[in-house]
Amino acid sequence: MSLFKNVFRIESTRLKHYDYSQPGEYFITICIQSHECLFGHVHKEEMRLSPIGEIARKCWEEIPYHFNNIELDEYIIMPNHIHGIIIINESQCRDVQLNVSTRISPKRGSLSVVIRTYKAAVTTICRRNNSFEFCWQRRFCEHIIRNEKELNNIRDYIINNPVKWSFDEDNPHSILGR
Repeated sequence: MSLFKNVFRIESTRLKHYDYSQPGEYFITICIQSHECLFGHVHKEEMRLSPIGEIARKCWEEIPYHFNNIELDEYIIMPNHIHGIIIINESQCRDVQLNVSTRISPKRGSLSVVIRTYKAAVTTICRRNNSFEFCWQRRFCEHIIRNEKELNNIRDYIINNPVKWSFDEDNPHSILGR
């Protein structure tokens, strides 16, 4: 851990010197704070979304409308987390940057900006709908997908996530126990 302005901070989990705005496929996991099961529940190995889960789904599916270089691949909204594949394509337009970026600002159009915008949209709509108990876990997990085999394995993992929910360590009712 390093110090910033004499305060400890957690180092980034991102790959150093990697440009997360460059074209590629990324496997994303985003969790609800304290792994609360607010997105819904798994019934007979099928995910059933709650109203908050429906908000998360709608916002996820709208990501490409807000970022012209983003495509969505397979995804699943689980009771307390989301798994998805985001594809960053070559940017089609070079619009003018409206804000001044700093050394610590995420690069415009980067994976961090996409996820930050998504999380903010879900949170805003939840608050508007009086779902004040909803809160994201800080940060998100990502994995750079390097080849077709890996992409297909991750797609299978996402599709089969509800089937494996009863064994998930973040499932409060896991048959494995905590």
